[in-house]
Amino acid sequence: MQEHASAVAAQSTRKHLRTPLPIILKRVIFILIGAILMAVALEFFLVPNNIIDGGITGISIILSHMTGFKLGLFLFVLNLPFLFLGYKQIGKTFALSTLLGVAVMSAGTMLFHHSPSFTDNPLLAAVFGGILLGIGVGLVIRFGGSLDGTEIVAILLNKKLPFSVGQIVMFFNLFILSSAGLVFDWDRAMYSLIAYFVAYKMMDTTIEGFDESKSVWIISDSHREIGEALLSRLGRGVTYLNGEGGFSGDNKKVIFAVITRLEEAKLKTIVQELDPSAFLAIGNIHDVSGGRFKKKDIH
Repeated sequence: MQEHASAVAAQSTRKHLRTPLPIILKRVIFILIGAILMAVALEFFLVPNNIIDGGITGISIILSHMTGFKLGLFLFVLNLPFLFLGYKQIGKTFALSTLLGVAVMSAGTMLFHHSPSFTDNPLLAAVFGGILLGIGVGLVIRFGGSLDGTEIVAILLNKKLPFSVGQIVMFFNLFILSSAGLVFDWDRAMYSLIAYFVAYKMMDTTIEGFDESKSVWIISDSHREIGEALLSRLGRGVTYLNGEGGFSGDNKKVIFAVITRLEEAKLKTIVQELDPSAFLAIGNIHDVSGGRFKKKDIH
């Protein structure tokens, strides 16, 4: 009986943990859009102007130029080992999402390969190609996948080297982007750096969203007045937490709230008006879900 109950409970848990179909469809759609955008950026802007990206994509562009084989072939084959590593290190969902993204991106580059480029101006190609590439990569990452295996390698090396994941990725990419100067010319290497910078910024914005959220921590003796003002004048709910001063040992009331970056200036004004000596800390948040984050009407 106990074994049967355990089996039923396990089956119930698996059903409960199963991802709903609408969420899966949404993930697939945005991964497809992201992968197609990256293929467009590569074949309509970057590759025709001998501008490369960092990571596996940059290596694939260089190898395709040197050997004459299709770019999509290198993009798919070189990313395969990292799909296995991603499955081991991050999980099945990540590996499948990455496989879908890489496959669509590779097929897209083959489909668009013989299409004329949108511009022959290398600066325009670097800027607009970087924008599309950053949005595409950002969408795929935001919905659980990846289009490049460099980050996975960096995660593995981070365990053995005294460098952060970001520093390792930067080292790889600087080496790859510098190679563009040897394969093409140094002007193209510099245009590649511009494209990489633009793509990095757009990827960051796409992942975090334009309406970036911020966490707010306020310590004040006027906590009740500040909390009510944030609710009535800003439309944001607050949570009161109990704290203890590390130096004084006094009991403190801590206000926690989540706002958008557009509301940051007004929040600072409210706190300054009610308690100029209040401790205020504001930090970035990548994602917010659940609870009562929905904005209320303000007076």
